[in-house]
Amino acid sequence: MFDWDLLRNTSSVHVLMQLAQQRGMSPEACLEGTKLVPAAINDPDAAVTADQEVRVVRNLLMRFGAEPGLGVEAGNRYHLSLYGPWGLALLSSRTVREVIEVSLRYVDSAFVCGRLTFEEGPEQSRLVFDDSEIPADVRAFLTERNITGIQTIGRERFSAGVPATRISFRHRAPADTSRYRDVFGVEPEFDTAVNELAFDSTYLDVALPQANEWARGTCEQLCRDLLTARRARSGVAGSVRDLLVRNPGEIPDQIAIAAALFMSPRTLSRRLRDEGTSFRGLLDEVRQMMSEELLSHTDMTTEQVAARLGYAEAASFIRAFRRWQGCPPQEFRARGTLVGTR
Repeated sequence: MFDWDLLRNTSSVHVLMQLAQQRGMSPEACLEGTKLVPAAINDPDAAVTADQEVRVVRNLLMRFGAEPGLGVEAGNRYHLSLYGPWGLALLSSRTVREVIEVSLRYVDSAFVCGRLTFEEGPEQSRLVFDDSEIPADVRAFLTERNITGIQTIGRERFSAGVPATRISFRHRAPADTSRYRDVFGVEPEFDTAVNELAFDSTYLDVALPQANEWARGTCEQLCRDLLTARRARSGVAGSVRDLLVRNPGEIPDQIAIAAALFMSPRTLSRRLRDEGTSFRGLLDEVRQMMSEELLSHTDMTTEQVAARLGYAEAASFIRAFRRWQGCPPQEFRARGTLVGTR
């Protein structure tokens, strides 16, 4: 049974308010009946309940519900920058399979009810969205938004995205399906038994190209902000740290960093020593920060976190984490959970 008091960040409501404002609806009208004020939606530390978000959707649909594909338009506005540590986890995924694994673990805090499942087949695989718990009056909008959001974030993670071979919805077809074709690249099916997005299974384990420049810049800025909050770095050390967070999941070694800075590894070591640090120390800073964020704010497994940090095996990551925190990753996560429930 879905928990309508479940808290989530305000990013989705923020997207809905932008959508409404562009159509001439005031923020106050968009939030009517929610007991929320517009200023709170821009607060990064604020939270809304699922019930409040559904009320915002109802307000939007009362004014603009006749617009074909409005849910698709909302989902097309979802960006990795909205998701903090989960965005970091998605950006550092190395294959489509890893992207799906992260998405499935995140779905409870991202979606207003509904259940996303993945079914792998020998030729075709599919993501299936169960909308049976969504109230009937907002079901079509939220289903379209959620499925489109997955597709949009996938394209943002790697420029071309994975082409859909089939997209289907349980609700009735709108008068105009051009918005759906523009987003998914195929003509959608309606009045089907399930909501699904299908694609060729050969894409699952193909190594992903680097994230596009905008997405990578978002990830870099997130990491820089987190690192600066702990300890500011300038000079060569700051440049090294920036390069280390440039492509999470593909953390470069000292030779590659030195080459990027147009110096030899020996010169790099000397310059860092003059600044009171070392390559190993900076690498530890980056890995420790990223691991704490992923362990504290996502439910990724230890193995998944280790892979994002460039470790060949989880055991090496666990040993390093013990050195940083004096405890294994799972104990660190449990402590954080206990603190958060007090």
